[in-house]
Amino acid sequence: MAAKTKKGSGLISHGLVAQNRRARHDYKIDETLEVGLILTGSEVKSLRNGQASIGESFAGEKNGEIWLINAHIPEYKGAQNFGHSPRRDRKILMHAKQIASLTGSVRREGATLVPLRLYFNDRGRAKLELGLAKGKRQIDKRNDIKDRDWKRSQARALRRGDY
Repeated sequence: MAAKTKKGSGLISHGLVAQNRRARHDYKIDETLEVGLILTGSEVKSLRNGQASIGESFAGEKNGEIWLINAHIPEYKGAQNFGHSPRRDRKILMHAKQIASLTGSVRREGATLVPLRLYFNDRGRAKLELGLAKGKRQIDKRNDIKDRDWKRSQARALRRGDY
């Protein structure tokens, strides 16, 4: 999905802002869901400039709510007096039943809430794709790489007609 920009502005009106590519390598994603975030105005402006990093972030439960922790959204230069802290915790917007279900899975099964993508939807709202994941062991990672290489060589042989 390519980021679309408003003509001449360089701002992202909708599209991908940040992606955690490492998450699918390190975790087995069982379920994904799209959630909203509570952001300040300067954070939204910074996101529209395409500046964010969710590679080191995770989601956790505090006081019955889900929070995005350690996501880096740099300060917006135009909001000098009204800026924000780049690594502050941001509240995730979810229904109460979803929160109860996810926190139950995290407690019972030892799952982790991993942010996968940060993007703007078609309506221009900042959304976060959150994955309910379980950590992979080293042998699982090796098997995934082996399977991916095997499928790639199969496809290559089929294209050449070496079957």
